[in-house]
Amino acid sequence: MALPKQPVTLTPEQIADLNRKLATLRHDINNNLLLIMASAELVRVKPETTASMMGTLLDQPPKITDAMTKFSTEFEALLGIKKS
Repeated sequence: MALPKQPVTLTPEQIADLNRKLATLRHDINNNLLLIMASAELVRVKPETTASMMGTLLDQPPKITDAMTKFSTEFEALLGIKKS
């Protein structure tokens, strides 16, 4: 990963936008984790729900990965970080 050679200056608007995106990322990941926890708890209490809860359980990790990748890509672009 190639970091910028010069200091990076961000405008207040860019910082505010980055902060909003980070808050959205945290919120989305927390929601995905909550769904995982709720589904797992439901399966623990009612094992007969396992089949119906598997979709919810298996859908969440890719959603987390996608959200993190999107944020990382935007963050790196804003700061001029280049992937090697």
